[in-house]
Amino acid sequence: MADTQTAEAETTEQTEQAPEANDDSVQVQEADLPESADKLTGGGNGQIDILLESTMPVSVQLGQASVQVQKLLQMGPGSVLKLDRKAGEPVDVFLRGTKFATGQLVVVGEHIGIRIKEILSTETEQDDSEEG
Repeated sequence: MADTQTAEAETTEQTEQAPEANDDSVQVQEADLPESADKLTGGGNGQIDILLESTMPVSVQLGQASVQVQKLLQMGPGSVLKLDRKAGEPVDVFLRGTKFATGQLVVVGEHIGIRIKEILSTETEQDDSEEG
């Protein structure tokens, strides 16, 4: 604390002694700020509860294809677009645009679902992005 007061006194002296070279000089004033407490506030565990209750978009990528626009325009009902994956291969699961898992397509009642097969680590995601 004494070091802080000494530094403040030196700064004040330097400011007072600084010659005014021109009209563009800056006026410096000492600010009297309250000290902050170093203690952590309670209830930090409740912050994760906010995330647990939030929803985020999840999307699934079945595969990809590169097609000329001319061929796309010729497609109609009943046309088949061949993807780069084989039947039964895992699909990619994305959370907010970031691939985080792979899974298998399943039928749940009248809906299609994904059975999660693997949660990807950060290292796996980086390896995949370097290959592509």
